[in-house]
Amino acid sequence: MQTRKIPDTGKYKSTSIIPLNIQPMLATLVNKPFHEPGWYYEIKWDGFRALSYVQHGKAQIRSRNNKVFDEKFYPVHEALSQWEVNAVVDGEIVALNDKGYPDFERLQTWRSEADGDLAYFIFDLLWLDGRSLMNEPLSFRKKTLSGIIPVDDPILRMSESFEDSGEDMFRIADEMQLEGIIAKKADSKYTPGLRSKEWLKIKTVKTQEAVIAGYTRNENSPKKFSALLLGIYEHGELMPIAPVGTGFTNKLQDEIMEKLKPLQTKKCPFSIEPDFNKPSRFRPDPPKAEVTWVKPELVAEITYMTVSPDGAFRHPSFKGLREDKSAKEVKRELVTPIHRIVKETNQSRLLPQKPAKRERRSLLNPKDETQTREVNDHMLKFTNLSKVFWPDDEITKRDMINYYYQVAPFILPYLKDRPQTLNRFPNGVNGKSFYQKNVKGKVPEWIDTYDYYSETDKRDKEFLICTDEASLLYVANLGCIEINPWSSRKETPDHPDWCIIDLDPDTNSFKQVITAARVTHQILDEIGASSFCKTSGSTGMHIYIPLGAKYTYEESKEFGRALVKVVHKEIPDFTSIERLTSKRKGKLYLDFLQNRPQATVAAPYSLRPKKSPTVSMPLHWDEVKKGLSMHDFTIHNAVSRLKDTGDLFKGVLGKGMNMEKALKKLNEL
Repeated sequence: MQTRKIPDTGKYKSTSIIPLNIQPMLATLVNKPFHEPGWYYEIKWDGFRALSYVQHGKAQIRSRNNKVFDEKFYPVHEALSQWEVNAVVDGEIVALNDKGYPDFERLQTWRSEADGDLAYFIFDLLWLDGRSLMNEPLSFRKKTLSGIIPVDDPILRMSESFEDSGEDMFRIADEMQLEGIIAKKADSKYTPGLRSKEWLKIKTVKTQEAVIAGYTRNENSPKKFSALLLGIYEHGELMPIAPVGTGFTNKLQDEIMEKLKPLQTKKCPFSIEPDFNKPSRFRPDPPKAEVTWVKPELVAEITYMTVSPDGAFRHPSFKGLREDKSAKEVKRELVTPIHRIVKETNQSRLLPQKPAKRERRSLLNPKDETQTREVNDHMLKFTNLSKVFWPDDEITKRDMINYYYQVAPFILPYLKDRPQTLNRFPNGVNGKSFYQKNVKGKVPEWIDTYDYYSETDKRDKEFLICTDEASLLYVANLGCIEINPWSSRKETPDHPDWCIIDLDPDTNSFKQVITAARVTHQILDEIGASSFCKTSGSTGMHIYIPLGAKYTYEESKEFGRALVKVVHKEIPDFTSIERLTSKRKGKLYLDFLQNRPQATVAAPYSLRPKKSPTVSMPLHWDEVKKGLSMHDFTIHNAVSRLKDTGDLFKGVLGKGMNMEKALKKLNEL
């Protein structure tokens, strides 16, 4: 087998030791292609990822989940065994169609050369002659690999890298109906098992890996099955995402059924068994189809159009089985906006950025009616800056935007990656206001969004997500006096980071609100659950209980229900847990129903659209006492308070309680 000349670096010393079981480095999924200096661009091969260990004429191929592929893809194994190197390489095994393009369906059904050609596209060199190259830059590893790769071998091939435009390469991949491209930073090191932001993948079609938990068969259907019931792991629990009933050939159905039969079980593998009698995106069609559950061991890959707010995948189609993936590793694949990645990798080498400790000065000057500022590499135009938003205090839109600029380091941790509903007051607190959920096609491309499907008008829509100062100030310029994020992030849309108890008074005094807050805090202390309190900025108070995204909204709501029942039992004279206002009889409402998908309350440090410019301010629990007033915290003094106290609310984003233990103690009270 002919090879190119190995570069003479003088660095290598032969040894018999080659490591096994290296975990492959992974790429982060981003939303679109880009071109930046210092990045390489490669084809994203539609096949099975494989690390190969070659030594003294012997070879072993291992999948991402450490499955040995030597016999399954024996032509690749034979080619590697003839490769006269001592090395560990990383690449992708693909089956080629008649045009020479990767064909994932053909790869799944491949049994021998009669089923088509195989190729092993090698894109990285991890070890050579007993020396690890993983700490060397990618550019060096690529150059060394190109020197040892066999010349004109039909199976072992170099996966070429290009420094041309990433946009152009993506367009070509799309036209050729390839899966997408991979972008890699030229100086990136190889870190086993890391999903790196220095390796990025951009797909031409949306795909998601999913665990097969069962299948359905429609009455009188000639097919082996009608749909596969799929799920993904979220916080260690298998959650349903969609049934998929398209994308199968008869041959593929037969092969899948062979693998499913030994796995049949009477127990539903999902943490919460779907109720197929109720309307749901998780319900197969028709809903009365016969359901057979299987042990969650097989991994499928699907294509899809969008993801609904409840986490279901819309219009899924089966693409193939993933024998190279472990079921326990299957999680929801998240899409990161590319502008954030490029900025992080180019400027900070992925080190976390700490908020500035000194007080931030105003962003906007006190005179010009329209001003343009560069924020997070984006040019923002601020308009109508002299418009009075709070007439009684003569506070303008300019003052409001300057406030959000100054408190950005404090408020952003509670907004980042969270969809939100916009509450817009274009003419201030005395003008007409309106809520806006859908921002699809209405905001700049750099603004992050979250896809959802509106059942009301049958359209795909998008929530806005604040990710940084630029998006926060963009929202403020729209006239959003208050900021209303979800309790959950886009990565885990059904798993909130906190449970909220909203103390909502009717005819009650604020003194009674304080009493209710202190009683709630005392009960939470008794059951070992930490809690954090803030003024609502209106007439009530909000108590947050950290959950660490370990529980669903439904579980959070039911915990809240159990908690307020105990609180109400302690102070029944002036509190109520009745949902209907008419049944509360003027009592303070212990509201636990804020713990549901898409429900929002004002964020910590958010301004409120009240007569005076109050702020929803986090408090020390010892501040929750007689004499406290919502008017204690306004746009006039909030920034100076934060200089003294720092962020009192940061514990809300902590690990979270053990709900099972807390509920057991709560039931004993």
